[in-house]
Amino acid sequence: MKLLLTSNGMCNKTIANALLNLLGKPFSKSKLAFIPTAANVETNDKGWLIDDLYNCKKQGFAKIDIVDISSIEKDLWLPRLKEADILLFSGGNTFHLMYWLKKSGFTKLLPKLLKTRIYMGISAGSMAAGYAICLSDAKKLYYPDLKAKYTDEKGLELVDFYFRPHFNNPSFPYVNKNTLSQFAKEHKEHLYAMDDETAVKINGENIEIVGEGKYLVLNN
Repeated sequence: MKLLLTSNGMCNKTIANALLNLLGKPFSKSKLAFIPTAANVETNDKGWLIDDLYNCKKQGFAKIDIVDISSIEKDLWLPRLKEADILLFSGGNTFHLMYWLKKSGFTKLLPKLLKTRIYMGISAGSMAAGYAICLSDAKKLYYPDLKAKYTDEKGLELVDFYFRPHFNNPSFPYVNKNTLSQFAKEHKEHLYAMDDETAVKINGENIEIVGEGKYLVLNN
């Protein structure tokens, strides 16, 4: 299984090259599906989402499709995802993303899809891939039906560690060494905290930290 878990997408050349290495072919011959579902319930300025898409566009992909699994039926989104080489899950609300991954039936399809595709995450999309999403600072309940239908904190468990984006970002004041170290004392699983310029690259059993910033690894 191949994954690239980022805080801030393809924001620098090193992270973009890590994705290129996982692909094994040029971006110009590759197709990317951008899944913005996690961002749907965010009410703040969406400039960051536009930046994430623009960073994708700069790489020169053969095709970039935007596929929201919460807004169209499975018989419409599944063929489009099968066409892609990369499934890129955007940032936003991790709990909302997990709700729709389960409600849509996507979680059952994902293992087969990832046999021949790359999972890439940005912020919430990266957290969802992990062991659990309890490190998310997103509000869990945006609608009444979410309270009834999504109550746990399990992630997709594509990897056996916690992923926490935006390490040392002033906009996330609790995502620092002191707070994360305390969390790590209470949980046995590995914890990878990446700043906005750094990512975790997974290729089978090989885990590598890539990027141009700072990171924190605990319980390793």
